[in-house]
Amino acid sequence: MQQYRPRIAIIGSGTGSKSICKTAYDIGLLLAQHGYEIVCGGLGGAMEAACKGSYDGNGVSIGILPGAELAAANPFVTVPIATGLGNMRNALVVGNAAAVIAVDGEWGTLSEIALAMKTGKTVISIGRWNNLDGVIPVASAKEAIATVIRLFPTHFESN
Repeated sequence: MQQYRPRIAIIGSGTGSKSICKTAYDIGLLLAQHGYEIVCGGLGGAMEAACKGSYDGNGVSIGILPGAELAAANPFVTVPIATGLGNMRNALVVGNAAAVIAVDGEWGTLSEIALAMKTGKTVISIGRWNNLDGVIPVASAKEAIATVIRLFPTHFESN
């Protein structure tokens, strides 16, 4: 029977600040180092930073793109998926993950949080959306990863 690595969605602004992108990078790197795959919207900002972190940690990043062109993916996505769905692709980002980590973000991030909560997914948040009911607020990438490891342990080790 096939064993899959747990996937964690990393969501956040497509135009994140240096601080937000650093946090997203650290999350992507730490997840890869602990044997998790990441799934995100596949574009820029926090998404690109998370994918770069995963890439640097020899991990797998799945980018679920809003448009129909694979070439729109950021250069660190290892598995681009073109959907042509625009913002409706947010349901696919959330649906392909065991849990969601929100790194600040705007209205698109909030829509992904709502979809995750509606479908019973665990949502961990750093920043703007920490005060939402049901969200697990954390203060750092390390705290987010510790929460993931506690709730979704994996037997996979990074290479």
